[in-house]
Amino acid sequence: MGKRLTENISSKYLEAANRLNSKKSRRRIVAYVESYDDIFFWRTVLSRFENNERSFEVMLPARVNKLERGKKAAMMRLITERVGQSMIACVDADYDYLIQGRSSASRQILDNPCIFHTYAYAIENMQCYAPSLHDVSVAVSLNDHFIFDMEEYMRQFSQAIFPLFVWSIWYYRTPRYTQFTITDFCRIIETGNFSIANAPANLQNVRRKVGAKIAQLQRENPDAKESYLQVKDDLKRLGVTPDTTYLYIQGHHLFNKVVLPMMKKICDQLVREREIEISRQSMHSTQRRNELSCYTRSVEDISAMLRKNVGYMFSEPFRRICQDVEQFLNNKTTLSPVHSDKTESDYNVPGKAKSDPVAPQKAKGDGNALV
Repeated sequence: MGKRLTENISSKYLEAANRLNSKKSRRRIVAYVESYDDIFFWRTVLSRFENNERSFEVMLPARVNKLERGKKAAMMRLITERVGQSMIACVDADYDYLIQGRSSASRQILDNPCIFHTYAYAIENMQCYAPSLHDVSVAVSLNDHFIFDMEEYMRQFSQAIFPLFVWSIWYYRTPRYTQFTITDFCRIIETGNFSIANAPANLQNVRRKVGAKIAQLQRENPDAKESYLQVKDDLKRLGVTPDTTYLYIQGHHLFNKVVLPMMKKICDQLVREREIEISRQSMHSTQRRNELSCYTRSVEDISAMLRKNVGYMFSEPFRRICQDVEQFLNNKTTLSPVHSDKTESDYNVPGKAKSDPVAPQKAKGDGNALV
């Protein structure tokens, strides 16, 4: 037991504190998140469930906000035993949702109704929700000219990387995940320097690199055809589609290496268009300087606008998060913490042989045509 009061606050403590308030007071539910960036995202989730009877307060655990690394693991250790009706945890799913019980963190996320996750890899993936990117470019540049189909680009990017993404999850569902890590996967799917004119060539380069890596993995795992196809079908069951794979890859890579460079090139062109228009329409140099100065002050930072993007509210992962919260609030019989005694072998997931609970199942046929 911790020596400080803040180290011993639990859901039962908050429930007792709520009972001390008047009957007309709203019940306070504390939602712990991993980092400062998560606070706004989970506020957009939870605020829609506030009413005259309950309210949410999104915050960081006392210790976690001092950590530089391993925030998710540290938070899970801190509060997993203390969540309940008045205290919940909200975390990035990472790969824990998709590996379906292959790690202790994954089992906690799957089994504990008081721990909510993003379904997508992280909040950065949600902020990069493809159908909302044009609106972000307009908010940044104040120019609504449609010069590039970002949604289609992200769809083709997702389709290009989907077969290799299946391999990534296949490896992470076995003890051999160090042979093909998330870092390895991200290095292969890098798009390179983005430009509007060269976007098709960038995608073709990604397809080429993905194809070469898939051929290598097929040679290294000649008996993996059946287990690969099982993982592929299971991912589709979990909500991963070839068109939306980008939502489930590493969030920082998607944000910093794919979407942000694309948005920068597009927004820069939109800003130049607006500046040219202002210069052309100005009656004299003084008006031109004043208008350009006013416009420059109105242009927003791309990264900041992406982080404040709430277009993800129309996405399927967001809908599923809200569905989980609603079920949690309505089903009071499951509001106490769950201490699962399930092990990896208790999760019936495609790609595992019954004789070996963590090894990929041997296929009867050859290892060709995995895609």
